[in-house]
Amino acid sequence: APDIPVIDQAYSKLSNSITVEWRAVPGATNYMLTAQDGDSLVETVVKNSPGTVTGLKPATLYRITVRSINSGGKSQPSPFRKVKTVLAAPILSVRSLSCDSIAVSWKAVHMAAGFSVSLMRSDGLGRMLKQNTTNTSLIFTNLDPGALYTIKAYAWNANGMPGDDFTYNQRTSPNAPVDVKVAFDSGALRAVVSWMPTEGAAAYSATVSSGLLKLRCNTSSASCMVPPLQCGSEYHVSVTAYNDAGPSEPTDAVSLKTIPCAPVNISIEEDEPGRLLVSWSSVTLGHYYVVFVKSDDGLEVHCNTSYTHCHFQSDCGFTYFISVFAYNKAGQSPLGDVFNYTTAPCCPSDFRAVFMSSDTVRVTWAPVRGADLYETRAAGGSGVVLCRDTATACTLSALQCSTPYNISVYSFSEARGSNTSCAPQYLTTAPCSPEIKNISKEGLSVISVQWQPNNEEATYVVTARGEAGLWHCTSTRNSCTLMDLPCGSAFSVSAVARSPAGQSFPSYSIPLETAPCCPNDLTLTQVTQSVTNISWSVGRGARTYVTTLGSAKGQAKCHTLQTSCLLGCITCGTNYTVSLRAISATGLTSSCTYQGYSSSACCPSGVKLYRLSNNGIRVFWRASDETINYKADLHGSKGNFSCTPSLGLSHCDITKIPCGDVYTVVVAPVTDKGPKLTLFSSFCPKKIYS
Repeated sequence: APDIPVIDQAYSKLSNSITVEWRAVPGATNYMLTAQDGDSLVETVVKNSPGTVTGLKPATLYRITVRSINSGGKSQPSPFRKVKTVLAAPILSVRSLSCDSIAVSWKAVHMAAGFSVSLMRSDGLGRMLKQNTTNTSLIFTNLDPGALYTIKAYAWNANGMPGDDFTYNQRTSPNAPVDVKVAFDSGALRAVVSWMPTEGAAAYSATVSSGLLKLRCNTSSASCMVPPLQCGSEYHVSVTAYNDAGPSEPTDAVSLKTIPCAPVNISIEEDEPGRLLVSWSSVTLGHYYVVFVKSDDGLEVHCNTSYTHCHFQSDCGFTYFISVFAYNKAGQSPLGDVFNYTTAPCCPSDFRAVFMSSDTVRVTWAPVRGADLYETRAAGGSGVVLCRDTATACTLSALQCSTPYNISVYSFSEARGSNTSCAPQYLTTAPCSPEIKNISKEGLSVISVQWQPNNEEATYVVTARGEAGLWHCTSTRNSCTLMDLPCGSAFSVSAVARSPAGQSFPSYSIPLETAPCCPNDLTLTQVTQSVTNISWSVGRGARTYVTTLGSAKGQAKCHTLQTSCLLGCITCGTNYTVSLRAISATGLTSSCTYQGYSSSACCPSGVKLYRLSNNGIRVFWRASDETINYKADLHGSKGNFSCTPSLGLSHCDITKIPCGDVYTVVVAPVTDKGPKLTLFSSFCPKKIYS
C-alpha cells in the first residue's frame, strides 16, 4: 500500500462541500477523502489533489482525512483536520412592489449572524446597491422601471465568515404607458388604442369601461383593437403595461364617445300635397341629423338638421327610400331601418277619347309613374260604365248614342291606393242611327229617300252604293233626293247621321234597282223576203228582251233571252217602226225606240224568156211596183250578162250571149241606197235558159 498522505489545508467555500489539498504520494493512483460528522460518514475518491467532498450539511463541523490508494491497497488515514462548512445561502423571495422598487425576503438561515444583499442592473448599467441586515427582508427603491436586476444574497456567521450566496434575477414592473390615443372606427364600432411603448413591458392590456361593462384587449405590441362597442355610449379607456414583475399603474383614463345609435320611431307622411314630412326620436350623443331621401329613379337629396324632423319635395308616382342618420364627432350612426314611401300615382296624361262608333269610345293615355291599375269611368245617360285594366287604353262600349258623358281616368297603386283628383273630360256620343222609312222613284234616275229623324242638330247623309259607284245626298231634315242614278244598276241605300260628336252607325240598308238600260246598238238584217234578223248590244241590267216591228199591215214580235232575234211574216216593200223593251230579272222594264226599218222591194212576177236570135234573149216580167226599176241578170259558165230597162218598162234584151251554155236568169228590183244600188236578186225566183 502507498504511504499516508499529509493534508496541507482543508476549507469550505460552499455549504455542502469541503475542499482538501495534500502532497502527492508516490505510487498512489487514487485518493479517498472522508468527512465524518458523528455517525455520519461521507467518502469521495479523487485522482489527485485538490479534492472536494460534497453532499455535506451546511454550518456543520467535519473531521477530514485522506487515504492514498494503489493496486496494493489503501494507506492509513492521514491526520484529520477539522473543518466547518459555511452557512447555507438564504432562499430569496423577490417581488417588484412598484415600477421603481423591489422587495426581497428570505427565511432565517441556521447559525447566521447577518445577511448581505446586493442589487445591480443585469445589463451592467448604473451602480450596485448593497445592504447588510440582520432582518430577513429589505426593500430597494429608486430603481429603474421595467429594468432587469440581479440580486445576490448570502449569510455570515458570528465570525463574519460568508456563506453560500443566492442569485436571483428580478425585473421591476413597467411604468405606465404614455401618449395613449384612441382611434375610433365608426363603421365597425371598434376602437384602436395605441400608446408609446414603455421599457421592460412584455405585454399591455387596454381596458374600455362604461359603468359595469368592461372590455379588454391584450397585446405585446403598442396598439390593440377593442372588441365591438355599443353605439351611443361613452367609454373610459386606460392602458396597463405588464411584465413578469406585474402590472404597471393604469394610465389616466381617456374618454371615448362612440357614434350615436340609428334614430328610431321614424314616421313619414305627406302633410300637404307635394311635401313629405319625415320625423324621428332624438338619440343619445346625437349632435345633428342627416336624412337621405332617394327616389326610385336614382335621384337623391338630403336634409341636414339639428331638429328631429325634415321636409322634402315629393312628386306623384314615386317610391322614396328614406334613411335617417345621427352624427357626432365620432362619426355617423349605423344604418337603421330603410323606409320606403310611395306617393299616390300621377293622373294619366295625354288623355284622349276617340269614338270607335256611336256607342263605343276608346280612351287612351300615356302611362304614369306609380300606377299599377287604371280605372276608366263614363258617367252620363242612365248610368255609369266602368273599365279597369293595367293597360293604358280602355274601350267603353254600350254607351247611349247622342248622349253627353263625363269621362274620367283614375290611377291606382297597391302601395298608396287611388288618385281621384284627376280632371275629367266631357264629350257627347255620336248621333243615333237613322231609320229609313221610304224610298220612292220620282223619275228615271231620281230617287227620294225618307227617314225618321232621331237626333238634334245632326246632318244626315244618304248613300247609294253599287258596282256603278257611290251617289250621295245630304239634308238636315227627314228626306233627300238621289239624282242621276245610272240605269240597270243595283244599289244598297243607307243613311248616317253626323254631328260634331262624330258619325252614327249606318242605318239598315234598303235595296234599290234602276230600270235596265236600252241597248246602244241595234241592227236589222233581211234574211229572206219575209224574214228579218234583228241583233243588238247588251243592255245593262236587262234579263230578257222584246223586239217589235210594226206597220199598218201588221207587226212582228220576238221575246228572247239572247241579243238577237229572227222575225218572220215580213211584207216586202213595207216601212216598219222598230221598238225594244229591256226587262230586268225583277220585272223592271225600259221601252226603247229606234230608227224605222223598210223591208226589201217585192220581186216581179210572170218572168218569161224569149230567144231573139242565136245569141240574144228578151226577158219579160210583171212589175209589182211601177216606181221601181228592175234588172235582169244572166249567169253562165262562159260569162255573166245583165240588162236594165228604162223606168216604167217591164222587159229588156241581153245580146251577144255565147251559144252552147246553160244560164240562170233572175229579175230583181233595184233600189237606190244612197250612192250605191242595192240588188235584191237573192230573194227573187230563178229561171233556166239553155
